[in-house]
Amino acid sequence: MLSVKKSLNCRQSGILLPISALPSPWGIGTLGKAAYAFADFLAQSGQRFWQVLPVGPISYGDSPYQSFSSYAGNPYLIDLDLLAMDGLLLPQEYQPLSWGDDPCRIDYAQLFNQRFVVLQKAYDRGWERDREAVAVFIREQAGWLPDYALFMALKRHFSFVPYTEWPIEIRLRRPDAVAAYRQKLAKDIHFFIYLQFLFFRQWDMLRAYVHQNGIQLIGDLPIYAAGDSADTWADPEIFWLDADCRPVRVAGCPPDAFSENGQLWGNPVYRWDVLKERGYDWWLRRVAAAGKRYDILRLDHFRGFESFYAIPAGDTTAKNGVWLPGPGIELFRLIRKQEPNLQIIAEDLGFLTPGVRRLLRQTGYPGMKVLLFGLYPDSDSSYLPHHIDPKSVAYIGTHDNDTVLGWIQQAPLENVCFARAYMHLTQEEGYHWGMIRTLLSTRANTVILQMQDLLGLDNTARMNLPSTVGGNWVWRMPADACTQSLAEHLYQMTRLYGRI
Repeated sequence: MLSVKKSLNCRQSGILLPISALPSPWGIGTLGKAAYAFADFLAQSGQRFWQVLPVGPISYGDSPYQSFSSYAGNPYLIDLDLLAMDGLLLPQEYQPLSWGDDPCRIDYAQLFNQRFVVLQKAYDRGWERDREAVAVFIREQAGWLPDYALFMALKRHFSFVPYTEWPIEIRLRRPDAVAAYRQKLAKDIHFFIYLQFLFFRQWDMLRAYVHQNGIQLIGDLPIYAAGDSADTWADPEIFWLDADCRPVRVAGCPPDAFSENGQLWGNPVYRWDVLKERGYDWWLRRVAAAGKRYDILRLDHFRGFESFYAIPAGDTTAKNGVWLPGPGIELFRLIRKQEPNLQIIAEDLGFLTPGVRRLLRQTGYPGMKVLLFGLYPDSDSSYLPHHIDPKSVAYIGTHDNDTVLGWIQQAPLENVCFARAYMHLTQEEGYHWGMIRTLLSTRANTVILQMQDLLGLDNTARMNLPSTVGGNWVWRMPADACTQSLAEHLYQMTRLYGRI
């Protein structure tokens, strides 16, 4: 059995809050002042984990799970005030601009139209100034950065259409075409390299501060790469693509009680046979890079490593997919050998077969328990608190769920009555605090709370509604949310249940 580091075996808790959801005057949460303040709030409230959503550059639908790269950081998260302090921006170059009408919602269209114009000014001032440091960064990130920077320069050159619509010679990465475009688009390539240099410099500074506060970062590693990404463009043979680099089979989930048509994610699925022949090199590099960014990984869609659902490309629903075998324990043995100290949480949600449960036992990774999934009358769900075992990582809900108050408002009345009776929920205490109390009192070693639930927000603060496009990933925390009284109340409750 593979082992995990002691910190997940201690009785502790933390908060799930995406970097993008932090407050800032510049349209989206960043790696700046508010991130440092939130690290202080975590420490003051007795929390030991900060879980974030993927921080890669976003593409279709603004989803962090559809990124242009498995390695790169999202340029939107680069803090503009820190750039100004570093002499790379002038306040008048970004402060007077409109970054959106609602400080609690992200306007991605406005970010797309304005952020890169501002960041271009930082590049113009900093590329030559930071030449030596950037050269070191390029050497350190040589495995992915050149392909990513060229891919993004090409995206810009071809008006951001999917790479499958590029001219065939560069779509298929013919050497003469790659060399020609590297020369033609050199300035844009340098620009996208420099943005990654800035992102990771700010990320490393923030992570060091988080560690000083005794906090560990939990990062989300999506199982699939986006179809329109530097990953699929640079290494097409490991994906199930045709000769023109278009998907043959795509990922998703079959129909179930929650979705009549299933979930059609659209990511190309892997050719696990090719990956096996290569010793799973692509996955090992990906995990190693994520392990340098985070302290703990939450491995998205764990059941897909035992068997994965493959849907014919071009289908409009997920009804016609088939289950095919994944890599199984062989991949995780290699990960354990390469990264013996890396802690991993398995997102083992959804339909779990005996094979998936066996794989979870073989890895030794803690799985997830989501309280909202178990709140049904007369149920004996494994998600109910009295069934949660110590090794699990327990949540009320994740970014794909209702908030507590949203669930109370929308769930069937019999489910709400069951929840009230089971957890002794009252309006006086607050339904959200009643569920937080219940979760903290469970035997689960690790508990992660959504910030929206700590603030008692309804579904207007929900992060994502699966199987929908538009209106997701936009919520942001109010600037005055992390009060001293909230920190003290959470600290006392955390201490009461032995998680300090």
